[in-house]
Amino acid sequence: QVQLVETGGGLVQAGGSLRLSCAASGRTFSRYAMGWLRQAPGRQREFVAAITAKGGSTYYADSVKGRFTISRDNAKNTVYLQMNNLKPEDTAVYYCATRTTPLLVTTDPNEYNYWGQGTQVTVSS
Repeated sequence: QVQLVETGGGLVQAGGSLRLSCAASGRTFSRYAMGWLRQAPGRQREFVAAITAKGGSTYYADSVKGRFTISRDNAKNTVYLQMNNLKPEDTAVYYCATRTTPLLVTTDPNEYNYWGQGTQVTVSS
């Protein structure tokens, strides 16, 4: 059973930084791409960032490009999201997610099969 546990959310002022972590268990972590997605109140869940299984390629939503960095440590079964220069519009519940299919990476929220419980990020103006 795949389990994903996010930590690191919180309240931060605009312009500040946060680092989210997602610890994975239940299968061979290094075989699967990972993603971060978010959902703001009243809005659909949206893609934020993704990283390939070995970490060689990363993908970002235009709204976070240049501010957020996704990375992973396969020895620790953990994926990270470093968020800098945060804006009030980044306020959302952030989820890490992965797929049932090894290696394939996606930016489509509908193609993720396993999700964590989410961690709240609130950016005040």
